[in-house]
Amino acid sequence: MSSRLWRRLQQELNQASAASPGSWTWTWISSSSSCCRPRAGLRSEPCRGLSGSSRGTMNVFNREMKKRQKNWAASLQDGHQYDYLRDEVGGRVADRVYDIARTFPLALDIGGGKSHIAEHLSKDVVERLFLTDISESTLKQRRQTEIPTHCILADEEFLPFKENTFDLVMSSLSLHWINDLPGALRQIHQVLKPDGVFIGAMVGGETLYELRCSLQLAETEREGGFSPHVSPYTAVTDLGNLLGQAGFNMLTVDIDDVQVHYPGIIEVMTDLQGMGESNCAWNRRSMLHRDTILAAAAIYKEMYGNEDGSVPATFEILYMIGWKPHESQAKPAKRGSATASFGELSKISRPNNTDKS
Repeated sequence: MSSRLWRRLQQELNQASAASPGSWTWTWISSSSSCCRPRAGLRSEPCRGLSGSSRGTMNVFNREMKKRQKNWAASLQDGHQYDYLRDEVGGRVADRVYDIARTFPLALDIGGGKSHIAEHLSKDVVERLFLTDISESTLKQRRQTEIPTHCILADEEFLPFKENTFDLVMSSLSLHWINDLPGALRQIHQVLKPDGVFIGAMVGGETLYELRCSLQLAETEREGGFSPHVSPYTAVTDLGNLLGQAGFNMLTVDIDDVQVHYPGIIEVMTDLQGMGESNCAWNRRSMLHRDTILAAAAIYKEMYGNEDGSVPATFEILYMIGWKPHESQAKPAKRGSATASFGELSKISRPNNTDKS
C-alpha cells in the first residue's frame, strides 16, 4: 500500500472517530507485575482462557522477508517507542532466570535483538553472553549492559555453535517466526550442557484474534472471501509435547495474556510494523483494499471496541522452561513404588495438639 493512500486512510479513520477519540492504554492480564511505558496508563483485568491451533506445515514463513522487516524497523528514528512489548516480555523472562538459584558462566540469547532480556540481568547471574539475531541493524542497536556480550549474526533455525556449550539458553519473542520449531528446539537442546536450562517466550495461537476476525469478516463482506493477514502461531497445547520430543525434561509452560489498547486498527498495524512483527507468511496477501480496511475498522470497533472509543489487541505470550537431562537431577519414583494410595489420605489421622507441654 502506498504511503499516500495510508495517510488518507488515517485521516478518514481519525475523522470518523473524532467524536469519541480513544486513548492509549495498556492492560497486562496476568498474575505478574505490570510494566511501565511513559505514555501508557495501566489497569488490571481478569485473565481469559484462550486456545488456538498450531501451524502444521514446514516452510510457512519467508525468513528473508522477516529479516528485511526487522532491518526496516531498526532503521526507524523513533523505533524505541515500539519496544514496549519486547521490553516487558524480556523482563519476565529475566525474572524466570533469577528464580533459578545459580550462576551461569556462559549464556546464549537467541533472537535477542536489542538485549531486551540482558538489560534486566546482572553479571552475578550471567557472567558472559552470546547475543544472536537475524537482523544486523537490530544487533547494532543493542543496549549496553554490565554483562560482557558477543554479538553474532545468525538465523534462529541454524545455530552456529558446538554441542554442550552453554549453561543457559534464552529466547524472547523470536521463535514464533521459526519454520521448523521442533528442529530449532532440538538444536537448543544440543548446544546446552547437561543440566543446562532453556528459558523462552513466544507468541501463542490466540494472538491478535480481534484483528484477525475483523479483517476476515471485512474481506468476506467486501471481496467475497478472505486471505491470511495475521501469521499462524503455535498453540500452548502443543508446546509441552514439542519440548519433550526435543529431549527436555522437568518442563514448565505458562501463559500471559496481554491487552494493548489503541485508538483504532491503523494504530494496531502501525505498531506491528514498528515492532518488525508484520506477517511474513508465504501465502500472505501484500495489499489491503481501501474499502476493506474501512470496513475492518468499523467491525473492530463494533465487536471489540471499548466505551472510550479505543480498541484492544490481545497478545498471548507462552513461557517455557526445559532442562537438559543430567544424572544429578531428581528423578520420579518408579511406577508402583508408592506405599500409600490417594484413597487412604482421608484415613490419615492429624497430629494430636492436646499436648501443650
